[in-house]
Amino acid sequence: MQLLALALYHQDNRNPPRVLRFHPGRLNILTGESETGKSGVLAIIDFCLGRSKPGLPDNPIDRTVGWYAVLAEFRDGRRMVLARPRPAGESTNEAFVRSGDQTLSLPSAAELHVNSNAAALRGEVSAHLGIEDFRFQPPAGAARYPFDVSVAQGALFCFQNQDEIAASKTLFHRQTEDGIAQAIKDTLPYFLGAAGPEQALRQYRLGEARREVRTAQRKLDAALRQREVLDTNGIALLRLAQSEGLLSDVPAAPDADTVQALLRKALAVPPLAPISSDVGDRRQELNEERRTLRAQLQEFDAALATVDRWQRRSFDFTGELHLQVDRLKTLDLLGPERDHDTDVCPMCTQPLEHRDPSAQDISRLTNRLSEELEQAAGVQPVRQEHLRALQVQRNGLAERLKANGVLLKELMASDENMARLQEQHLRAAHLQGRIAQSLAHDLRPTDDVGQLRNALASAQEVVSVLEEHTANDDVPAETERRLADVAAQMTPWARRLKLGQSEEPNEAGISFKKLSVVIRRPQDRLPQERVGSAKNYIGYHLVAHLALHTYLRHHHRPVPGFLALDQPTQAFFPSKPRDASTVPDADWSTVTEYFRLLHDVSELNRGDLQIIVCDHANLPDDWFQQAVIDNWRPNEDGTRNALIPPRWLT
Repeated sequence: MQLLALALYHQDNRNPPRVLRFHPGRLNILTGESETGKSGVLAIIDFCLGRSKPGLPDNPIDRTVGWYAVLAEFRDGRRMVLARPRPAGESTNEAFVRSGDQTLSLPSAAELHVNSNAAALRGEVSAHLGIEDFRFQPPAGAARYPFDVSVAQGALFCFQNQDEIAASKTLFHRQTEDGIAQAIKDTLPYFLGAAGPEQALRQYRLGEARREVRTAQRKLDAALRQREVLDTNGIALLRLAQSEGLLSDVPAAPDADTVQALLRKALAVPPLAPISSDVGDRRQELNEERRTLRAQLQEFDAALATVDRWQRRSFDFTGELHLQVDRLKTLDLLGPERDHDTDVCPMCTQPLEHRDPSAQDISRLTNRLSEELEQAAGVQPVRQEHLRALQVQRNGLAERLKANGVLLKELMASDENMARLQEQHLRAAHLQGRIAQSLAHDLRPTDDVGQLRNALASAQEVVSVLEEHTANDDVPAETERRLADVAAQMTPWARRLKLGQSEEPNEAGISFKKLSVVIRRPQDRLPQERVGSAKNYIGYHLVAHLALHTYLRHHHRPVPGFLALDQPTQAFFPSKPRDASTVPDADWSTVTEYFRLLHDVSELNRGDLQIIVCDHANLPDDWFQQAVIDNWRPNEDGTRNALIPPRWLT
């Protein structure tokens, strides 16, 4: 597959498409000043081959173009138009595909419409390239997904952007993106011819068979561990059953059958009767009775205290009355003085304002008090009898309360015994549940382990057969052998460009493990990044890709037959030169040698390899000028050539 043309279609179709023509089978040079869109050419080609993102900056390209298209031709003469609309967002899967013979050309803007998608586009291109229809299966256990091998992987060997061609540690297009380096490692053996769909299928089946072996081994190990656990657990359950009274006379080292029989015997022991709840009811009754007795006892204590206070106060009062009565009785000793006039003072015979009580009045009062004291003395025995009755009743309540306490204490002791018995019943029931669960888990065919051993042996036999079939499929070794053939072409070209570390006996090659250039020296292996200088990085990238594509072309491998390079001479000019032809101190001899190598390699491949270069350089040599497909520098009339025509911006 080589490119015949690249076309850009205006968004509103008011202008004819911008077409860039390529020459198949030879060197194509697009030269010009900076910021003319040269680097966008590679991104557009990559996008038209099925990428979801165009990777173009937000510049006049994105603001004016509606469709991108390439016209490609295959080895059998068939042609294809691969077109993609400008994505409305960051990406798109829409596409336009048209196939035909050698008369097929770029379509008009009116003919462009979405008739396919990116996946179908890649599938058709892959089929025309001769990429066999197979799905790459990662090795068993790899943390990545299978994918269909297509031009999406083959195109990774066809581009070198400006930052990629001067990279110090990487070699291939998009290698630093997630998953791309691994995709290159997965598919490079196929594109080199070191492995095909048959080997991939055998490797996949071998990986699946090994996975089956690991699965069967895990199942067998799990069954053996379960059997061991069940046996150990069964003996432990027997000891517990013996300690809980479910079994007696358990052997010290019973065999598996004895364990099963004894466990079934323990499981057959009837469950113990539940503990009656009468004890709790009786304890509640006693507590209620105790509260009642204490309340009654408090009432009697209060009554006794009241009677006692009443009696003490009565004694105090009657005693005082007896004292006063005894004093008043002395009036009985008076003679004629008893009849003294109480209205006159006996001392001064003066009349009194308030009449004094007479002796007769005091005698009557004394007699009345004496009578009341006699009555009070008669009540005293009744009060004493009431006090004794209250005390007797109070003592009876105290005895009943004491008896209640004794009963509660005995009931609590009995309750503790019943709780221990209840706990024992629960432990026994729980143990019987564990025994039932253990027996249920062990109810499997006795030959389960034997069946698993047979399954493991069968899976191992399948692996052995597949390993014999794949013994000759040493893909890594075959890949290295073919990369050695690539290195055989790299080394003389590196010496031709006088790259660092290229002198004899050193040899340049591609490291499959690191996906970068390595210099094999007699004493060691020197990685590309240790060679140093941008000139060497670019030079080794050139010779590596030229040698790789030459190998692919000579062996008719299904990789697109073009190599697109962006700024391969950037190391010889200042950063972003406006026009490299105006730089007086550039190493023009080395620049010439780089382009001469590109020209010679394209000639060496006799039309099978197309090389597209976008660069600032514009050498005066005839062979260089014959390779120039466009020159994006100002015209004599002052107009400027670029990827986007100036009239599109007006």
